Amino acid sequence: MTAASPRVGNKVAVTAAVCAVFVAAMVGMAFAAVPFYRIFCQVTGLGGTTQRADAAPEAVSDRAVSVRFDANVGNGLGWSFRPITREVDVKLGEVGEALFVAENRTDKPVTATAVFNVAPLEIGAYFNKIACFCFDEQTLQPGERIEMPVTFFVDPSIVEDSTLDYIHNITLSYTFYPVDSVGSESTGGGPAS
Repeated sequence: MTAASPRVGNKVAVTAAVCAVFVAAMVGMAFAAVPFYRIFCQVTGLGGTTQRADAAPEAVSDRAVSVRFDANVGNGLGWSFRPITREVDVKLGEVGEALFVAENRTDKPVTATAVFNVAPLEIGAYFNKIACFCFDEQTLQPGERIEMPVTFFVDPSIVEDSTLDYIHNITLSYTFYPVDSVGSESTGGGPAS
């Protein structure tokens, strides 16, 4: 019976080591899930996550879409936020611009970040932003009011996807949240989505 004990002890040690590695891998995957999901959404446009571009394509299509703008603020922000430009008609591939205005209605400086999405959700893979206030945190001093532009285009390659022929209206929606309530997960595609 004593000869079997070292063998059993080795099996227990191997089983414990395998379990420890499994638990460590699962914990690591849990922490990595959010960044991997965010990257996946940015690449595929899943959930209305828009794309980021350095410049518009050279080709412009004859097909036009209407882009509407929506603005919201999260609880506890103390800002007013609204689109100055309510709607823009653009041709596919044409650069469009919209202006938003934000005002800090508190008596202290407030830093916030905007999360965003587009609807219908399927358009996310084709909606590209060249410049946007949502790329950076925004700090407004007490009573400060600023105008913030967003420059965008809808990729003309959307015409190759016949399942999206029905899309003639797009809504780009932003929600500003206080930075301390969003944390490090504020790169877009979040709660507003």
